[in-house]
Amino acid sequence: MTRSTRLRTAVITAAAACLLAVAPQTATAQPGAADRTYDVRDYGATGDGTTLDDDAIDRAIDAAAAAPGRGTVLFPPGTYKSRTLHLKSDITLHLAKGATLLAAAGGMDEAEPNPWDAYQDFGHSHFRNALLTGENIHHLAITGSGTLDGEGLGTSNTLEPGVGDKILSLKRCADLDIQDVTFTRGGHFALLLNGCDGVRMTRTKVLTSTDRDAVNLINSRHVDIGQSRIEGRDDGVVLKSDYALGRTYTSQDVRVHDSDVLSTENNALQFGSETCGDFRDIRFDRLRIGGGGKAAIGIVSMDGADISDVRYSDITMTKGATPVFIKIGDRKRCPGAPPAGRIHDIRFRNVTGTGLTHPVTGVDYTSTITGAPGADVEDITFDRVRLTVPGGHPASDAELVPGEFLTDYVPKTYGVRPSYGWWIRHAKGITFTNSAVTTDTNDDRPAFIADDGVGITLDRVTAGRGTASPYDVGFSGVTGPVVRHSTTTDGEALRIRTTG
Repeated sequence: MTRSTRLRTAVITAAAACLLAVAPQTATAQPGAADRTYDVRDYGATGDGTTLDDDAIDRAIDAAAAAPGRGTVLFPPGTYKSRTLHLKSDITLHLAKGATLLAAAGGMDEAEPNPWDAYQDFGHSHFRNALLTGENIHHLAITGSGTLDGEGLGTSNTLEPGVGDKILSLKRCADLDIQDVTFTRGGHFALLLNGCDGVRMTRTKVLTSTDRDAVNLINSRHVDIGQSRIEGRDDGVVLKSDYALGRTYTSQDVRVHDSDVLSTENNALQFGSETCGDFRDIRFDRLRIGGGGKAAIGIVSMDGADISDVRYSDITMTKGATPVFIKIGDRKRCPGAPPAGRIHDIRFRNVTGTGLTHPVTGVDYTSTITGAPGADVEDITFDRVRLTVPGGHPASDAELVPGEFLTDYVPKTYGVRPSYGWWIRHAKGITFTNSAVTTDTNDDRPAFIADDGVGITLDRVTAGRGTASPYDVGFSGVTGPVVRHSTTTDGEALRIRTTG
């Protein structure tokens, strides 16, 4: 029997009698208190790691939410095995040191119907099949040095009834604080936040590199993530805008800073692929990227989104199969089949990368900027961006012409690129200043190739040159290319080939 079924069939009078029987006297002895603490053990939780404690924990949550002021639900040291818990407004969940909230392997609330589920994957469309779920709640905090462990959660896109796939799932939330806790074994999503306004995550560990996504920020704004360690097998920190809430939103004012981020098989920092709504005013500062199986930094607009005013600064990265991947696609997975979107006004400053290979397989791909026919990537600036890539390719690879792949957002789909440093297509106003790209081993491809563009500029750029490389920079069908004050690592002028 699932959690939701048990709730529907519970006898109300018996539940009320049970609540009165176990309610602690301390919770009612201080009427009017501004902030009260509700110990889950006082409501019947055992913390023995075997007994299902969710009914007791839900009673504590209900009591804390009903109290005047803001109630704190306390988890003392112990392991609290639980099915779905139902969050409320104006409460704090505090996991003491040595406390673990452990997801059960069955009995979770079932995924609710969603009339819009055709526009995004199963995991994005449903919110109730989680260890912690809440809808239209505000002033929620999760604090303490304890752990939220999704041991019993699933990771696939098809789940048996009663199996959850998220640790924390919030739909239309406001004023969320997460501090000091650890999320581990997160299922499909350790944190799925959709339609949230005002999110602060500080000194938090999200360790789900053997499961799937770590932190998904969807249709959300006014977000600050700092001093945290975030690891996923799928995306690390990803911003998306799907149609799970039945409308589009603009995601804006998001700050991710002073943190360590990695993805063992996908993207460390990512926009998309779900991109129905727009994104603007996004900042990534002082980050250490420890891996990206697809890309260390990825920006894709696949479903019509306008992505602009994005800044990356003071970032170091390693183990990124594709260091930077920027793409406009034309998938149209939103109502009305919108046309290709836009990516523009993007700035990179003080970004360095070494050891840039897949963290597991060791493969590598060239940093890529590609629009779609008739939809250029525009106004992208790289200032003091220095990458050392693996190299090792012959001059013949410079003749490769990758396909368009308008409905595919995976970097490896393009295969080997014709240049080793940057490959650019369908782009306008792309500028590199005070930047460098070199290789660990000899590579005879050009450092840069731009195809179908306007205003591609290299200013004070340094590039490595292979021993058999025929040229260093290639422009094909590019209007107004500029290369100035730029040399090889040996101080020689860059050789330029212009065609078309």
